[in-house]
Amino acid sequence: MLRLGRREFGTHEPVIMAIVNRTPDSFYDQGATFRDEPALARVEQAVAEGAAIIDIGGVKAGPGEEVTAEEEARRTVGFVAEVRRRFPDVVISVDTWRHDVGEAVCEAGADLLNDAWGGVDPRLAEVAARYGVGLVCTHAGGAQPRTRPHRVTYDDIMADILRVTVGLAERAVALGVPREAVLIDPGHDFGKNTRHSLEATRRLGEMVATGWPVLVSLSNKDFVGESLDKPVKERVVGTLATTAVSAWLGAQVYRVHEVAETRQVLDMVASIAGHRAPAVARRGLA
Repeated sequence: MLRLGRREFGTHEPVIMAIVNRTPDSFYDQGATFRDEPALARVEQAVAEGAAIIDIGGVKAGPGEEVTAEEEARRTVGFVAEVRRRFPDVVISVDTWRHDVGEAVCEAGADLLNDAWGGVDPRLAEVAARYGVGLVCTHAGGAQPRTRPHRVTYDDIMADILRVTVGLAERAVALGVPREAVLIDPGHDFGKNTRHSLEATRRLGEMVATGWPVLVSLSNKDFVGESLDKPVKERVVGTLATTAVSAWLGAQVYRVHEVAETRQVLDMVASIAGHRAPAVARRGLA
C-alpha cells in the first residue's frame, strides 16, 4: 500500500503525477505555468483529468540561469499553500534537492519531496522524516544538480540503479520516513545516455521486484526524442508507448505533462492485465 497525504493507493493502482513548473524556462512548456493563475488552472485541469499528485518544481532540471534556494522557495512555497487550500485532498509533491526548500514547502503543506538528484543533499531525507512526508529516491548516477551526462559508463546500469535507489530508500526509512511513503525512481536521462535509459525501461521489472513502489518520469524526455529522432514537441506518442511498457512491467506512479492521454494508456494496460474492469462491456452481450 502506497500512502501519500490523505490518499491510499492499492498495489495495482496506477497513479498520475502531473507536472506544474513554476519556472520561466522549463524545457517543455517554456514557462507557461510560471505565473500563479495559469499554474492554478493547470492544477485544476490536471485533477479533473485524473491526476492524484501535483508535482511542483521551482528549478528546471537542465543547465541555465542560477536559481538560489531563496528564489526556488519564492516560486514554490506560496503556491504550495494555495494549492493546499484549494485542493485539500490532492497529494502535493515538490521537486527539489535542497533541504531548506524542502522544509519550507513541508511547512506550507507538501506531502511528498521528489528528490530527482539522488540524495545529493542528504539532509532532505531528514526533513521528510521530521515532517512525516513521502520521499522519491532517484538514481542520478552521482551527477550534480542541473548538469548533463557526458560519456558516463556503467558495468550494469540496473545493478547501479538498484544499489542507489534501494540504499536511499532504506536510509530514509531508518531516519523515520514512513515506509509506505517511499518510492524509487530509475531517473531516466539523469546521469544516463539514451541506451542507459532504454535498458532501465526494459529491465524495470527488476525494480518492481524489490517491493518498493516505482515512479517513472518519462514525459517528453531526451531518450524518447533520440530513440525516434523527434524534437521536444513531437515526443508524446513515444512517451505514451514507454508509459505502456512501464505499466505492463509494474511501475506505479507516472510523472507526466499529458494527463488525460496518460490516464487512458494506464487504464487500458490495467484492463488488459486484469486489474481493471472495462468501463463498458456490451459487445456480444446485448
